[in-house]
Amino acid sequence: MKLYRYALVMMIVAAPMLGAQGTVDSAIMAYVNGLKAIDNHAHPLLPPAAGTSTTAVPDTDNDALPLSGISAFPMPAGLDPSNPRITAAWRALYGYQYTDLSDAHVKQLVDAKARVLREQGPKYSTWALDRAGVDVMLGNRVVMGPGLDAPRFRWVSFVDPLLFPLDLSGEATTTPDARVLYPREAKVLKRYMGDIGVTAIPSTLDAYVSTIVLPTLDRMKRNGAVALKYEIAYLRSIDFGNPSHEAAAAIYAKYARGGVPTHEEYTTVEDYLFRTIGRAAGARSLAVHIHCLAFFGGYYNARGAEPIGLESVLDDSTLRQTNFVIVHGGWPYSAQTLALLEKPNFYADISAMSLILSPHTLANVLRTWIEEFPDKVLFGSDTFADHNEDAVGWPDQLWIASHSARWALAAALTDLVRDGSVSRDRAKEIANMVMRGNAARLYGIGR
Repeated sequence: MKLYRYALVMMIVAAPMLGAQGTVDSAIMAYVNGLKAIDNHAHPLLPPAAGTSTTAVPDTDNDALPLSGISAFPMPAGLDPSNPRITAAWRALYGYQYTDLSDAHVKQLVDAKARVLREQGPKYSTWALDRAGVDVMLGNRVVMGPGLDAPRFRWVSFVDPLLFPLDLSGEATTTPDARVLYPREAKVLKRYMGDIGVTAIPSTLDAYVSTIVLPTLDRMKRNGAVALKYEIAYLRSIDFGNPSHEAAAAIYAKYARGGVPTHEEYTTVEDYLFRTIGRAAGARSLAVHIHCLAFFGGYYNARGAEPIGLESVLDDSTLRQTNFVIVHGGWPYSAQTLALLEKPNFYADISAMSLILSPHTLANVLRTWIEEFPDKVLFGSDTFADHNEDAVGWPDQLWIASHSARWALAAALTDLVRDGSVSRDRAKEIANMVMRGNAARLYGIGR
């Protein structure tokens, strides 16, 4: 039965959606465009100080694992500055009058962005939300900061560092990317420990959980976190095992005071801690977000990012009170994502897909998901940038993601209405669910 269902899903995803390639119903498009969205996943930067066009201090907290510094890798065409969607965003946001990227024209763009940054100052981030029709953004950051305040911004904190209490020098030898990324995880763990006043890793696994893991989750919850985020696919497979407490505790005790675990030993500790954190998250009404996208990085393990790897976690009865959200929809393994959406505690967003994919391609994916599980699909952008002054900044990406997602959703709903699968009223209900209702229910926000 499972093989039959998987084969059926593959056929559905592979089939063309002819309706979305034609005209989009204008009434449906107007309704979708009028919805104030909840963005399930983004990396907003701190806004500049009043009267300036830069932040007072470089903002390095918008990602626990920034990809700067790792091996060069090709970027999807959707993120290339020459993509026409990017110049469309510049026209809408900054009055850019051109379709080319000549030096002189880009200089005008940079000047226009600097003017907006100065004019908006601390309100720059909310200005960006308003221009994209976004009501609430879930910000993935190490910490939030001024200008990224509730209720417009909600915190999603990073918890990968809690999986790595032991010496990481062995794990950091696996790839050139790992040599950069693992030390960053160790640095953030040390910061987390300092935040709760702990200076050293305890000698037992139980003590590590009780004195560092759980107090850190409690601190995140107190400080406004609505979800916890894993970027673990940059480092290892998301196929988490279910080792015994005894096995993980013995390995932890062996290396707590020194020595380098083997890869297999470290994986056992990580797997145990992942499920422990998952149960604790559910008890604290915190959703768990998991990066699931078959890139980025020159040494990224695409097979390790297949959504189906999470099935044992979703079938763990001790984790059924925890809601898990795949961010980036597991692209390009969207058929696997569909197969998992029947799990009662599993959701998927379209972040990054709304930037990388053409609206037509995204419409095809959305059609297959919302036809079966419209209450499990969330809008997301995955906006990111290193600096507010970047030519392609996070507000630009947010505008693109919002407009691409809205067109794709309207196209998918048009197709469902035209083939008689849903009524017009139901299409509007689904549109509201995807753009904001599902997230509002999941996190208890923006209602």
